[in-house]
Amino acid sequence: MSNLFTRTATASVLYDAPGPKAVVRNRILGVLALLGIAGLFWYAFTTLNDNGQFDAGLWDAFQYNTIQQRIADGLVATLQAFGLAAVLSLVLGALLAAGQLSDHKPVRWASVSVVQFFRAMPLLILIVALYYGFFAKEPMWALVLGLTLYNGSVQAEIIRSGVNAVPRGQGEAAYALGLRKTQVMTTILVPQAVRSMLPSMIGQLVVTLKDTSLGAIITYHELLFVGKAIATQPLNSAGFPYIPVVLVIGPIYIAMCLLLTALARWIEARGRRGANRRTSAAA
Repeated sequence: MSNLFTRTATASVLYDAPGPKAVVRNRILGVLALLGIAGLFWYAFTTLNDNGQFDAGLWDAFQYNTIQQRIADGLVATLQAFGLAAVLSLVLGALLAAGQLSDHKPVRWASVSVVQFFRAMPLLILIVALYYGFFAKEPMWALVLGLTLYNGSVQAEIIRSGVNAVPRGQGEAAYALGLRKTQVMTTILVPQAVRSMLPSMIGQLVVTLKDTSLGAIITYHELLFVGKAIATQPLNSAGFPYIPVVLVIGPIYIAMCLLLTALARWIEARGRRGANRRTSAAA
């Protein structure tokens, strides 16, 4: 009874409980919203169907080994660019974060300037500039370096914020024991900060993975470029397979992002279990 009273009191403090008329009105609005969404889906379906985008003949292209191999090659190219950009952006982010936390003003100002510049720079403009300026014959490196500079700057802010979020007493106690700043950072602050900043870091890696699709702009043969090439060719009398390509390529991107997110959750859970075991052992 007391628990029910507590929940009711908490709810009444946070918001006003809707009355009978408000409940009816909310239900009506919810039904209208669902009908509106269903109407939009139906309109999109009928429009695409009238244009022949759901013609069974448009799926014939994916039966060919050549098309399947092109999609597989595009996936490999996407993962290759992402792997390089992910590792390099984390390394760059760690270096820039260390520079922003440095006690030396020139180092700190230079690091802050680099971070703010590349965070403000539109990623597409950065990739295109690197491509036409330096890597016209190697579009993969234009994509990788563009992703590294932009996402490395974002990762630097995540790491810096995570370190600063650790209670000041932790660092002060370490300094009182005579530890140097490098020792304090590597043994006290960073290990504690990792647990809080890991979700944000993985979230930014998911963004990095999705941004590899910008490589299609500079003719890097990643997954989106391959899909676009397939969709813009009338492979048979049925026409251009735009929707089939979207229905094939889209889930691949979604699956990669979900797998990366699942990996992040596994790492976070494992780190939490390890911390709990250390706490139990210390107790």
